[in-house]
Amino acid sequence: MTSDIRKLVHAVPFVPFTIHLADGGELRVPAVDHIAVPPAGGRIFVFGDDERYDVLSALLISRITVDRESATSSH
Repeated sequence: MTSDIRKLVHAVPFVPFTIHLADGGELRVPAVDHIAVPPAGGRIFVFGDDERYDVLSALLISRITVDRESATSSH
């Protein structure tokens, strides 16, 4: 999953996506500056619009949903 997230983070143009977690939670990534994936890739940091951020284990990601509407409207 980490390699899939890296591809999304480095995509040009960036397309927003949602990370779905094994516990049913989800984290929306609206822009490239809202996520950080360290080189080791064991943890992922997702930043909110405020001072809030989430640190999650890559092992807890169940799926990723790409915002297809944003992807098609950018072409």
